Amino acid sequence: MPTNPPFDPVPNPAAKANPTAQEAQLMRRVRRELIDDYDEELEMEREDWESIDPDFPERRLEQHAELADRNLYFKELFRLQGELVKMHDWIVATGHRLVIVFEGRDAAGKGGVIKRITQRLNPRVARVAALPAPTDREKTQWYFQRYVAHLPAAGEMVLFDRSWYNRAGVERVMDFCTDAQYEEFFRSVPEFEKMLVRSGIQVIKYWFSITDEEQEFRFRCRINDPLKQWKLSPMDLESRKRWEEYTKAKEVMLQRTQIPEAPWWVVHGVDKKKARLNCIHHLLTQVKYKEVKHTPIRLPKRVYHSEYTRGPIPEEIFIPQIY
Repeated sequence: MPTNPPFDPVPNPAAKANPTAQEAQLMRRVRRELIDDYDEELEMEREDWESIDPDFPERRLEQHAELADRNLYFKELFRLQGELVKMHDWIVATGHRLVIVFEGRDAAGKGGVIKRITQRLNPRVARVAALPAPTDREKTQWYFQRYVAHLPAAGEMVLFDRSWYNRAGVERVMDFCTDAQYEEFFRSVPEFEKMLVRSGIQVIKYWFSITDEEQEFRFRCRINDPLKQWKLSPMDLESRKRWEEYTKAKEVMLQRTQIPEAPWWVVHGVDKKKARLNCIHHLLTQVKYKEVKHTPIRLPKRVYHSEYTRGPIPEEIFIPQIY
């Protein structure tokens, strides 16, 4: 498979010889990344309007290759999200049950792809489960118990932003579990997932893979973004020091939990936009959905009653018209 070149924050030899210039160049890239993230949200709205109104003014993206690629990304993302709506519609209509597990290092891009998958779906039946650290009571329960409570009912899909594989990753690396608990996990998890599949729940597992250098860059972006600093926990910072331990834990996890009923799929995550498109495209190939035909929706006429009079609303409860 094609791989991304190693991350080099300062390809200019002169900049490498000057730490100040190196830091300045890195910070310029960080700022571009922050602008790119926020600009993407605005462009998604632009894409929505463009899909509704064919006369919506187009930017002359062909004049700039980077912008042309960016426009292609949004168009393809919008197309794939349309297919996700069809898949979601089929899941509801057929009562299919789907679990999607997203694992990977901190800042690997799991949250970004989850957001793009669920962005246009009904949150009542396309749920995200991002569980916090277990409580003292949950620590005494059967390990899988708190995850079972979030499994889908008929016509639902659940996306686990981290999952029961915490035990094979962070709990192992940070010594939050004993050797006996770790080994019991590997004995239990294949049977647990086989049981889910036998019960009719489809299980799809993704591991997002990024380089050491890319994770460092994304952490720097979060440090310098006041709106994303909350994403950096002390555990995330500790994980930077234990990169190799996480690598070893990941390799063991993939080897010991790869089963035909619920195989692992690895997503190249260094390029976030490509990772999102590739993951969504693959997900759509894993669910054998069909477009569901619906009776055209007709808006009923408003019913008027001559005796009805709308009551006044006190002016003081209206919010200020700042904009």
